[in-house]
Amino acid sequence: MRALVHERRIALDDDAGLQAAVDEVLAAHDDRFMAGRAAPLTGEEVRALRHRITGYGPLTPLLEDDGIEEIWINRPDRVFVARGGVAELTTIVMTAPEVAHVVERMLARAGRRLDRAQPFVDARLPDGSRLHVAAPPITDHWSVNIRKFTGLRAHTLDELVTLGSLSVPAARFLAAAVIAGANIVVAGAVGAGKTTLLSSLAACIPAADRIVTCEEVFELRIARPDVVAMQCRQVNLEGAGAVTLRDLVRESLRMRPDRIIVGEVRGPETLDMLLALNSGAVGMTSVHANSAREAIRKLTTLPLLAGENLDRRFVASTVASCVELVVFCERRADGRRISEIVSVGDQIGADAPTLGPIFERRGGALVWTGERPSAERYERAGIDLGAVLR
Repeated sequence: MRALVHERRIALDDDAGLQAAVDEVLAAHDDRFMAGRAAPLTGEEVRALRHRITGYGPLTPLLEDDGIEEIWINRPDRVFVARGGVAELTTIVMTAPEVAHVVERMLARAGRRLDRAQPFVDARLPDGSRLHVAAPPITDHWSVNIRKFTGLRAHTLDELVTLGSLSVPAARFLAAAVIAGANIVVAGAVGAGKTTLLSSLAACIPAADRIVTCEEVFELRIARPDVVAMQCRQVNLEGAGAVTLRDLVRESLRMRPDRIIVGEVRGPETLDMLLALNSGAVGMTSVHANSAREAIRKLTTLPLLAGENLDRRFVASTVASCVELVVFCERRADGRRISEIVSVGDQIGADAPTLGPIFERRGGALVWTGERPSAERYERAGIDLGAVLR
């Protein structure tokens, strides 16, 4: 089968060509079976052949299983999945060439490449899943991570309420904050639902607003009329041509944005994002953190990676002047949920802005604390903040 694919030079991303080749091979086998020169193929053998050539080999059933959130390969005989945030070791055993073939096919479909000069790659599969690969000799075996995004369980705040991740008053407040143009940071650990929440918040943006998104790999799903989505680009074979997240944030300001959404900040691009917000742009982003307070500490620390002439107190004052809300997500055994919504104050204490909890978890419920942010922004947007919180 693979010899036929190579002989006809069928590209790994040519689904129609690969499907035709599989059909031809199966038809030829049926002819040999009818002539008594071959044993019949079982349904499982036919499925395995199609998965190996037109799909992603043994990983195909896992990718088609809506209950699986993430798949990762540590080595060919150690394939794991995550269901409901819980890791499971599967019974799948692959060979190193099989893993390499699956990776090649995934990258071909994603329009990305992997070689010794660039042994790491991030890509987005056609179904929206996020792929990360690390290749030997950086790793002892092919290391593959696939985070599935086709099964996003929520696209709006109302859907998050239905899932129990968010309370009705908190959803009403967040929707009002987005409409009023508050700058919002979503924080949480890996797999806590930050991307889902960002997409749900973006669904509240007024239809007339122009949105520009900046991501390492396309993950956000924003169903608004006027959206420009940009993602980073890796270096080419000559070691040039890279487009970083910093580049995207800077370019976004030239695209007449009403809203800028940076999928995630984790390095010096944090400074560019803060400067964009401080110049009058309205934005949202996410950051890995274990609490809302830690998220603010990271926002005051990460910009220092952009240069040695930056002062932490200057960065802290910039964060205080342009970030208004931090929404903290967490992943628990019973699912993902928003556990805290805090307001970022104008005062600086211990080189970080002060925080005031507006919603917090009490007895398992996300409830209003009685605190509220400044109502000025909401009043300009015609929103009665008191009525929203009540």
